[in-house]
Amino acid sequence: MSERLIKAEELRRIAAKLFEGGGLRPEDAAVIACDLVEANLRGLDSHGVSRIPMYLERIRRGVVNPQPNISVHQVSAAVSLVDGDDGMGFLVAHRAMDEAIALAAESGIGLVGVRRSTHYGMAALYVKQAIEKGYIALAYTNSSPALPVWGGRTAFLGASPFAAGVPGGKEVPYVLDMAMTVIARGKIRMAALHGEPIPQGLALDSDGAPTTNAQKAFEGVCLPFGGAKGAALAMLMDLLAGVLTGANYGGAVKSLYYDHSEPQNVGHLFLAIRPDLFMTREEFGTRMDTFVAKAKSSPLAQGFEEILIPGEPEERTAAIRLQTGIPISDEVVRELLDEGARLGLDLHEYCFRNL
Repeated sequence: MSERLIKAEELRRIAAKLFEGGGLRPEDAAVIACDLVEANLRGLDSHGVSRIPMYLERIRRGVVNPQPNISVHQVSAAVSLVDGDDGMGFLVAHRAMDEAIALAAESGIGLVGVRRSTHYGMAALYVKQAIEKGYIALAYTNSSPALPVWGGRTAFLGASPFAAGVPGGKEVPYVLDMAMTVIARGKIRMAALHGEPIPQGLALDSDGAPTTNAQKAFEGVCLPFGGAKGAALAMLMDLLAGVLTGANYGGAVKSLYYDHSEPQNVGHLFLAIRPDLFMTREEFGTRMDTFVAKAKSSPLAQGFEEILIPGEPEERTAAIRLQTGIPISDEVVRELLDEGARLGLDLHEYCFRNL
C-alpha cells in the first residue's frame, strides 16, 4: 500500500472545504474536520478522513441533516435529553457533552441522553472534551448491527464503542476508547479498502463461516471481544444508548454504508462527573498522580519495556504525527480528490498542493 505524509493542518483544510461543499455551516464543518484529523493523529485512521466520502454520500441521500437544529430539554436537575435532528453525530455529541458538563457543574453529576443522532466517529473525542474542562466522563453509543448476540451468527448488536475519561493531576489522564468487537469494524473496512487480509478470529462471512477476507468480513459480522462477555457489553450499550433514550435499538440502527432508506436515529448517553465531589480537586489530582506512578512502576511482564496508561499510546502517536505528518494512503487521497471534483472544488488550491 502506497502512502504519503500530509500535515494535520492540510487535512483539516481539505476536510472543512469538503463538508462546507456538502452543505454544512462553516463552523460545523471546521469542528468535524478537527475531529476526523484528531482520529488520524491518534492513529485511529479507520475513523479519520477516509470516512469523508461516506459521510458526504449520506448527506446527498438526505439521511443526514447538514444544518440541524439541535435541541436540549432538561428533564430534571441533573438530566437532559438532546434531540439531534438527524445531524452529524459529531455536532450532536459535542453539544450533549457540553450539556452534561454544565449540569455537572451545578449538580455534581450530569446525565444526557441523545436521540436522532448519527455515527459520531471516535468516541474518545467526547471524554477528552470533558477532561479538558476538568471532568470525569463516560460515553455510551449504539450503532448499526455488526456482531451477533452470543450464540447467533447474524448481525444484531452494534460494535458500539465505550469511552471513559478521568483527568489527572500532573500525570497523563486516563482515556479509554474501545469497541465491543475484537478490533474496530472500521479497521476491517480499511483492510477491505486496501485489499489486505485480516487475522483469523475477527469475523464471520455472510454465511457464518470464519474468514480472513476483509471484504467478506465487512459484509458479514464481527466477533465480540471476550466471547460472551463482549457480546453482553454490546447488549448493555444498546440498552443504555438506544432503549433508554428513545433512539433506534435492537438492530434497527441503519447501516452507514448500505442503507440510505432513512436516518439512523443513533442513541448516545453521556455522563459527566465533577471530580471534587468527595475531596478537593487538588487532592483528587494528587491521588490520580499517585495511582499512575504506582501503576507504571509495576514489575514488567516478559516482552514489555514500559507500562502505559490507556490513552497514552495514542497521545504519543499524535505528538509524532504532528511533527512528521499523517500517513494517508494513495487510495484515500484519490477518494478525497474525487469528492472535491464532484463538489466543484479544486482541492489543490486549498491543500494537497504537491500532489
